[in-house]
Amino acid sequence: MAQRFKGKVALVAGAGSAGPGWGNGKAAAVLYAREGAAVFCVDIDRKAAEETRDIILSEGGNATAHAADVSKNAAVEAMVAACLAAHGRIDVLHNNVGIVEHGNVVEASEESWDRVHDINLKSVFLACKHVIPHMVRQGKGAIVNIASTAGLRHMGMSYCSYSATKSAILHLTRAMAMDHARQGIRVNSVVPGVIHTPLVESVYAAAGQGERERLLKLRAEQVPLGRLGDAWDVAQAAAFLASDDAKYITGTELVVDGGLIVKAI
Repeated sequence: MAQRFKGKVALVAGAGSAGPGWGNGKAAAVLYAREGAAVFCVDIDRKAAEETRDIILSEGGNATAHAADVSKNAAVEAMVAACLAAHGRIDVLHNNVGIVEHGNVVEASEESWDRVHDINLKSVFLACKHVIPHMVRQGKGAIVNIASTAGLRHMGMSYCSYSATKSAILHLTRAMAMDHARQGIRVNSVVPGVIHTPLVESVYAAAGQGERERLLKLRAEQVPLGRLGDAWDVAQAAAFLASDDAKYITGTELVVDGGLIVKAI
């Protein structure tokens, strides 16, 4: 495997997984490590962060686990300080934290709206706020924010707060890219479509085996390529954007959706 991140440090927020298997952040953390990075694995669930760390260590990589609620300023400050104490620098910031709460603007509560914005959007703001000054001092850095096709088009489900935050992440990414380009910092987004992760699996598994199979088949049939994506599809896109292979790319988004957003509704 290529060693695109040899000698570099990657801070992955949301590096755990919601259940058995590979979530987007977990796969990204392991891929960065496989390509040579020391990885600072952050999750609100310490055991989930430690599981990812242990996978990396078992493969001979270098990783540290850290628990943090990245929607809180003090927690993010402490997270960045801990990463610097453990590894001395931050070359890649990967923002993967996110939740979905359903409901249109009439149905969603104010509390739900605020919670989704804090976790999905404020977390990106805070992580970048505290990491970018260190990247500026280094003279170089790459940030990858995980958005969603729900930020580009309606996906057939009512989750107004989720869609709003993912759309905001896309434009925040563009704004940060322009603000910090001359300081050597690149900022890009990955835009996943329908990805089969442990979180999605837990929702469908609860419906029973027969219904699970029907729902997964229906979901796959929506995609022009005829299949669901997986966490490694997202991780590979993120690793490309974070690496020097993408050294002339900033302020853009890489859509990983099997062609879904160009398909006629």
